[in-house]
Amino acid sequence: MKLPRMSVAACALVAVTAVAWPRDSAIAQQPPNIVYIVSDDQGWKDVGYHGSPIHTPNIDELAATGARMEQFYAQPMCTPTRAALMTGRYPFRYGLQTAVIASNHTYGLSTEEWLLPQALKEAGYETAIVGKWHLGHADPKYWPRQRGFDHQYGPLIGEIDYFTHKQHGVIDWYRDNKQVDEPGYSTTLLGNDAVQLIEGHDTAKPLYLYLTFNAAHTPYQAPQDYLDQYKTIEDPSRQAYAAQITAMDDQIGRVVAALDEKGMRDNTLIVFQSDNGGTNNPMFAGEGDMSKIKIPVDNGPYRDGKASLYEGGTRVISLANWPGKIKPGTVVDGMIHVVDMYPTLVDLAGGKFDKNKPLDGVDVWPAIAEGAPSPRTEIIYNIEPFRAGVREGDWKLIWRTPLPQSVELYNIADDPYEKNDVAAAHPDTVATLEKRANELAATAAKPLFLATEFQAMRDRLALPPALPKEEWQLDGAD
Repeated sequence: MKLPRMSVAACALVAVTAVAWPRDSAIAQQPPNIVYIVSDDQGWKDVGYHGSPIHTPNIDELAATGARMEQFYAQPMCTPTRAALMTGRYPFRYGLQTAVIASNHTYGLSTEEWLLPQALKEAGYETAIVGKWHLGHADPKYWPRQRGFDHQYGPLIGEIDYFTHKQHGVIDWYRDNKQVDEPGYSTTLLGNDAVQLIEGHDTAKPLYLYLTFNAAHTPYQAPQDYLDQYKTIEDPSRQAYAAQITAMDDQIGRVVAALDEKGMRDNTLIVFQSDNGGTNNPMFAGEGDMSKIKIPVDNGPYRDGKASLYEGGTRVISLANWPGKIKPGTVVDGMIHVVDMYPTLVDLAGGKFDKNKPLDGVDVWPAIAEGAPSPRTEIIYNIEPFRAGVREGDWKLIWRTPLPQSVELYNIADDPYEKNDVAAAHPDTVATLEKRANELAATAAKPLFLATEFQAMRDRLALPPALPKEEWQLDGAD
């Protein structure tokens, strides 16, 4: 059975040439402000408009008056998703496909990649990141100010205490490359900075604000007044988790109000997404010991969660809102991947694609704004030496390669909750998707996480490398 597929080359060509379709003339004359908001480890159901009892009135209002992207896919974990957004390219192309950059790791997102803030800055934007980075912290060359952001505020690593802003006793809180020690709940501080940035913005230039909350990542912490809103929840982790999300929602409301007051709202595209599915396995909850804590996240009907290739780990909350440009109440059910946001936003900004490497993303603006069919026909959930997840059309393959290998096949249109593995009944489809996974794996960079952990193991054992460092190989990576 031959499945329809858009090749990587075709995807790149569409992304580059997508400006050919007619745009609203107002966009060409005045590029939109872009406020891109990312929550951290938020469960698919843990938002009001998906039926959660957690209070998220501001997010709900953006969804009701904009477009809900109900087949929006991210990578299974934090660092890979953020890298995919920044590059428009799948993380397996530059070694960030496996796990996350831990606080003791020294690598980062390759400086050979041309990032979204760099492309937008060249298009005339003021660029700012307020919040979590998680794409390299050990060397300043990886930091946001060196990667296209005019302004930076918040943490560089993946997990901090919400009140002390520390991890392993070290403060991870920075403003424009300088460590700062200041009191306050991190979510509120990030909201304060975003509002101040908008209030002081020179509207002669468009603004790109990348607002990346560490909520609702572990540790589960919230101010008492937010905890008090959930007194009826007996489990302390679920109570704090709910409180974290409501605290974040309040700050999003403040940001929207600031845009209104500044007269920027009508020409501002707001995008909101979670960076991956919510955590349901303590192993992937964070760097602290979570073994005795009940994980409070709810991914609704979707299978599994963070770090898995199932829908619960990769299909995430997402919406877009732009008054007058996106029809209120739009439900986008076509496939969109986070890599698509790079070409979509650069096109809207009137930017260029002359410095980035070949994109995996495609321009999906007509799908978001008009409910047109998504041009995306393929989703690459991930490509790693030990597993792969590939979807073409409605067919999704999950292939675990360590012996004994296992192969699962699902028809996502008929079975979005992945309850019925039909691999045995469709061997030709399995073979086609395995072939595609192998094609991509042949081009993949070695996972930097595995290389780092391998070296750490050798250091602990005090063993010299068996080969010169540049010749190291990981089984299955070449």
